[in-house]
Parts: sequence; C-alpha cells; structure tokens
Amino acid sequence: MSSGEAITSVLQEDRSFPPAAEFSEQANIKPDEYQQMWDRANEDSAGFWGDLANENLHWHQPFETVMEGDMPDTKWFLGGKINASYNCIDRHLDSWRKNKAAIIWEGEPGDTRVLRYQDLHREVCKFSNVLKQLGVEPGDRVTLYMPMIPELAIAMLACARIGATHSIIFGGFSADAVAERNNDAQSKLVVTADAGWRRGKELPLKPAVDESLEKSPSVEKVVVVRRTGADVNMVPDRDFWWHDLMEDASADCDAVELDAEHPLFILYTSGSTGKPKGVLHTTGGYMLGTTMTSKWVFDLKEDDTYWCTADIGWVTGHSYIIYGPLSNGATTIMYEGAPNWPDEGRFWEIVEKYKVNIFYTAPTAIRAFIKWGEEWPSKYDLSTLRLLGTVGEPINPEAWMWYHRVIGQEACPIVDTWWQTETGGIMMSPLPGVTATKPGSCTKPLPGVVPDIVTKDGTSLPDNSGGLLVMRKPWPHMLRTLYGDHQRFLDTYFSEIEGCYFAGDGARRDEDGYYWIMGRVDDVLNVSGHRLSTMEVESALVAHEQVAEAAVVGFPHDLKGEGICCFVTLTSGAGSEDLKQELIGHVRKQIGAIASPDQIRFAAAVPKTRSGKIMRRLLRDIAAGREQVGDTTTLEDYTVLASLRESDEG
Repeated sequence: MSSGEAITSVLQEDRSFPPAAEFSEQANIKPDEYQQMWDRANEDSAGFWGDLANENLHWHQPFETVMEGDMPDTKWFLGGKINASYNCIDRHLDSWRKNKAAIIWEGEPGDTRVLRYQDLHREVCKFSNVLKQLGVEPGDRVTLYMPMIPELAIAMLACARIGATHSIIFGGFSADAVAERNNDAQSKLVVTADAGWRRGKELPLKPAVDESLEKSPSVEKVVVVRRTGADVNMVPDRDFWWHDLMEDASADCDAVELDAEHPLFILYTSGSTGKPKGVLHTTGGYMLGTTMTSKWVFDLKEDDTYWCTADIGWVTGHSYIIYGPLSNGATTIMYEGAPNWPDEGRFWEIVEKYKVNIFYTAPTAIRAFIKWGEEWPSKYDLSTLRLLGTVGEPINPEAWMWYHRVIGQEACPIVDTWWQTETGGIMMSPLPGVTATKPGSCTKPLPGVVPDIVTKDGTSLPDNSGGLLVMRKPWPHMLRTLYGDHQRFLDTYFSEIEGCYFAGDGARRDEDGYYWIMGRVDDVLNVSGHRLSTMEVESALVAHEQVAEAAVVGFPHDLKGEGICCFVTLTSGAGSEDLKQELIGHVRKQIGAIASPDQIRFAAAVPKTRSGKIMRRLLRDIAAGREQVGDTTTLEDYTVLASLRESDEG
C-alpha cells in the first residue's frame, strides 16, 4: 500500500437496528452517558481511567500516577499494588456473592460441576500453595496446557495469586509448539491433564508434554490432572498428580501485593514469519480493561448467566471467561467440548439447561450453525437470551441477520466486538441500549479508545475510505512487549505509522462514525489496480442461499496482477459448473464486475486455526499451486488441505 493509497470499499449495508426502549431503560450505560464518557476520556484520559480504576478495582496500595509515557512505552497505575486473583475472588467473599456460582462447568460427556465464589477461593488458595511447594516464585513462568476444565481456571488464578506469570497453550497444539513456547518463556513448571474430550474421543495431552520436555530444559516439574483416566507415563520426582498434591494443601494463602505493571500472563499468537509472538500483559491495566469492557459491552447484571464459548487457550477465554466476568462477580459458563457433540444442538441444549442470558461466540461458529440448519436451535427454549455477541473476525451481514433472527428471535441486541490478543480487551463495540447496530459493523470505539483510518504515511482518510486501522492514544489494557523481544514488539506494532499502534487490519469509517473492519491488510486483493477487501467478497458470496461459508484469496494473474480465488462451502449438495457461474454472477450483481471471481472451488471445509480463523495464507499457496510453508501447528484439520488441492480449479 503506497502512501496515498486507500482500500476500495465495496460492501454496502443500509439496515440499522435501534436499541429497544425497554433494554435502554435497564442498561448499565444510558444513551446520554456514552458521549459524556467518551468526551471525558478524550479530554482527560488520566482522570477518566484513574477514576474507573479506583471505583472498580481493589488496590492493596493506591496508585500515585495513572499513566506515564507515550506509546509504545506507556505504563499505567504506577505505585499501585494489586492482585488479579484477589479482584476476581476475594473481594466478593464479604457479600452474598460468596454463595453465588462463579463457574458453571459442563464436560463434553455431560458431567458437571459448579464452583461458588467461596469454593473457587478455596481451590485457588490450595493450588497456590501447591505451586509454592513445587518452587514457583513471583516472576516465574508457568505453562498451562490443559482442556477446558475447572482446574485450568483454578491454575491461572493461582498463578496470578502468587505473582507467577502464566502462559496458557491451547490443548490442541503439537509437542513441538509446546516446546517452542516453553523455551521462549523459559517456563519453570507445566500444568496439564492426562487427556481431554473432543467429539467423543480422548485428546491426549500428557504424551505431548512428555515429548515437549525433551526439548524444554527450563521445565522442572509437571502437575497432571486426571480427566479421562487415560494411561500416562509419570516420571518420578518430576511428574505429580494434581489430586495427590491438593489433598493435604492448605486452603489459606494470602494474595501477593504486586506492582500494577507486574506481568500477569504471556499469550502466544501466530507471527507472519511462523515464529509465534509472546504477547505480554500486565496486571493493573489489563484488569481495568477487562472489568470495564465486560460491564459495559455485556451489560452484566447480578442475576445473569453468561457464556463465552471460546477456549481459555485464546485471549477471548482469558478476558471474557475468567478475568472480566469474575472481576464483576458474574456467573460464567465453561464448556469442554465441541458444539456438535453428540449432535448439532449441544450449544442450544446448554443455553436451555442453564438459562443463559448472554451468549458470546465467533462468526465462524455462527456460519456452522447456519449450515447445520434452523431445526437445531428451534428444538430448544432460547427465550432466556437477552444479549448476543460476536468475536474473532468481522461478521458478514447475512450471518449477523441469521443470528439476530434465529438465535436472538429479533429481540436481543448484538454486540459485534473488535479487539485483538494485543489489545487485551474489547476496543470497538456497540453498547447495548445505546448504539443502533448495523449488520457487519463493530460500530463505535468504547470510551477511552481513539482509532483512526489512515494511509501508510499516517494521513487521516475521509469517511467511507478504506485504509489502515490505527490507535492514536494508549489504553490501559494494551500489550507492553513481546516477551524477550522488545525490538520485535516495536517493529511489529509501532514502526508502520509513527506515533500510532497499527493493528494490522484494514477498515473504513462511515458517515455516522461507524467502523467496518475489512480484514487483515495482508488479506487485501490488488485487482487491476484496485485494492479490494477479501472480507467484502466473502460477504457477497455468503449472501447466496446455497453458500454456508466462503474464503477468498488472491493468486498471481497475468492480466489483472491478482486474480480472485473463492473457496466455497455449500449448505448442502455438491457444486456444479452451473452453480459456479451463478455465484460469479451473484458477486458481480452484489459488488460489481471489479470483484468478479476468477476461480470458484467447492470445498467440504476450509482450513482454520483451532480458534476458528480461516488460514488464508495456506489458501493463497493452494490457489497459486504452491506447497504450503510456515507454521501450520494451529491448523484444526490437516485433511482439509489435501482435499482442497484436489478440488477443481474451475
């Protein structure tokens, strides 16, 4: 993208849904408050965030300075002493919340557990003492490589309690990926399980840890939760059973008073070079960001049952299953398994069973729901739902409308949230009861967030021009560095646009000030001199009644520079030459001839990471006829690649 070049935006969406009056009346933020909050944050950032931190967090020692330094080296709440575990648990114990459900857990086979706040406190204190007994000290790094079981939440809160920095690795990563992350973080201890459940099968974890430790010399001890009963090898004096260690552990463990800038966790995210990046978040700012965004965006009420369907191995699970909801004293659901086990109604069965009020999931899941058919949600009572959310990638308008109509029964606000591992928490989202929603738009920035759309030389673009999405001001829950590689942190996020955080995403802002995320800038197509967003072409395809999902990439084209290749998954049936031509015509009608696909490839599925994001890098290689390169450890299903290579190029 040259300095004066913008991204052509071709997606047109005119539908708008104002908030219902009855929702606005009970919302945590009233319509007249939003602009006041945003203006105050813009005019007096330190005063705004400082007041929120004092009112919404427990400080063992008050902070002296709210914010120090400019991006990228901003520090927050200096002089303050805080503990994330205390804020998530202890401060609720002096009220009726001690007997309130903190975590409702359902295993894939159907086993369940409920941990009240006082139960969670007891278990976290006991495991905190176990960690100390095994030699873990403040500042040490602890790897958590676990299924979605309560012990994962307990372990992360125990790390936070004693000042150890946790590094959670999604339970589907390979042994090599675990070893690479252990070595980068120099982890001292690993917590894992014998195995977890996934679609009725045992997903082995301990064997992968054993293999990883052959290449992870910093790891001294391993704690193993017995989950499935799988037969595993236990190395004497290195490996310990969770239940044995917990049996005699004391339930008395004070939370360590930590500096606000103390590292809370490292979370690895894919890098363009294939080497993962260790995003580091600190305690005070991150806790304020997740606490406030949970309260604002999800309109959390004391009697809500809240369910974020993410895995805790991803940042969404960190921020919006554990830290944000528990800091607010909410009841949060954890589910271990797949959304289609034992059948495609499992999510809706859980919603009905626990009378879920707030449901937060990914667009890729919504597209799967659409493909499976309306008959599944229609079997269950979803009337308790009052708020829906989306996270992880832009949602195409037709999927948004299906979610609104079928799951929300046209009565629930939808909060389409934009944020990243690096931002720590939600940055842009509708505020329910305040913001009129537009299908496919994350609407407006939250108070204290100052985005802009710019060219590569940093020039602000006018409304309805696509460009680079940047943040012009620091925010408390921003990443502080990439662990062990501060220069890579500076190069990755702050070298592109001077004085700004560059998110890597393209976006446009419309005449109402609403933001439309256009996907990763490296996913932009350059067709005959026009820069087009892949997401907008995908949205056009998915608007066709026979298309369940689409992934669009570019490939070298002699005439256009780049051609458009579309991988299409159908709602049912097989593809045909006639359908290819129909889809090409459909895109031309929806967008224009400029976006006319050169190739349509029908596929049973497209390659995705385990967090549900389409791996377009691999699709670009396939479209261009190259063998794929780089890191594929996050790929959900390797068989997808082989079938796509064999597909007809059209």
